[in-house]
Amino acid sequence: MRNDIGSPADTEQERSSLLGDCLRGLRNRRGLTLVAVSKLTGISISTLSKVENHQLSLTYDKLLQLANGLGADISELFTQETHQRGKGWRSFNPPRVGASIPTPNYDYRYLCADLSSKKMIPITATVRARSMDEFGDFVSHSGEEFVYIIKGDVLFCSEFYKPLPMPAGSSIYFDARMGHAYLNSGEAEAEILCICSSPESELDSVMAKMLAEDGQP
Repeated sequence: MRNDIGSPADTEQERSSLLGDCLRGLRNRRGLTLVAVSKLTGISISTLSKVENHQLSLTYDKLLQLANGLGADISELFTQETHQRGKGWRSFNPPRVGASIPTPNYDYRYLCADLSSKKMIPITATVRARSMDEFGDFVSHSGEEFVYIIKGDVLFCSEFYKPLPMPAGSSIYFDARMGHAYLNSGEAEAEILCICSSPESELDSVMAKMLAEDGQP
């Protein structure tokens, strides 16, 4: 089973091939025709056909549109099959591998993306923004959030508290309904491990909103 979108060795052609194979596999498992998928998602048949034939990739907003229309987690578009949940399952994530999604404020990497409908969403992220003016509005979502600073210096900003400096090795656990943001407060690259209890679809919507506000296609 592959789970390597966003790995350093990936090329754009490899990403397109993986997306096409995953879409075809998901469609076949659900017994859907291209016409049916087009009606559910609002994406044209010709575009879907090009994706499945490795001739076209999709921007993040189109991936989200496709996943939402199919009622699937976006991670199901990154793996050729998903684990059937039973007793004793597991998912292994090699170093620097995962579903890579760049946004204006963070470069996200979804971990263990071969598991859909997870109760906890593990993500690593490179923190890009260095000020709230650059970041924009706070982010908030349902559930709880745990963050561990892997490297660099991070400033945790939130609605109800003063900004909190967080050096590498520190961590925080909080109510994610509170508006929050992570800023890179050091000279070096800052990377965090984030574990959320929110549904993947809600986190996907948050990232889509961030991309839309930044004017990205």
